[in-house]
Amino acid sequence: MFEATTNQIRIHVVPAYVPDQSDPDQNQYFFSYTIEIHNGGKHSVQLVSRHWIITDAHGRMEEVQGPGVVGQQPTLEPGESFQYSSFCPLTTPTGSMEGTFLMMSGKGEKFEVKIPKFILVEPAQYH
Repeated sequence: MFEATTNQIRIHVVPAYVPDQSDPDQNQYFFSYTIEIHNGGKHSVQLVSRHWIITDAHGRMEEVQGPGVVGQQPTLEPGESFQYSSFCPLTTPTGSMEGTFLMMSGKGEKFEVKIPKFILVEPAQYH
């Protein structure tokens, strides 16, 4: 399980390999991931932006930054959760992702929430 909690905001990640979108003979590996964001705090928070660090099996890193997630900047009231799915193509059969979400409290204070490092693995790589 890939999970982290920062300032009472819990991030839970479930990655998966997508074989029908992948072509190992062409070094194309496609992964999906589902993220659940849960506000365990006492105040509303809004997801403002994301910052990803994607690393392939050769140690090559790519950073991705942008507003919101999947075109949204959700606001979560206390006890609420937001879930979304996205994808990551790699040229290697394994890799990892990690990063942060920039959140804003109902009072306008901004803070970062850790996205736990999670592993992307094509199933044939298991020995």
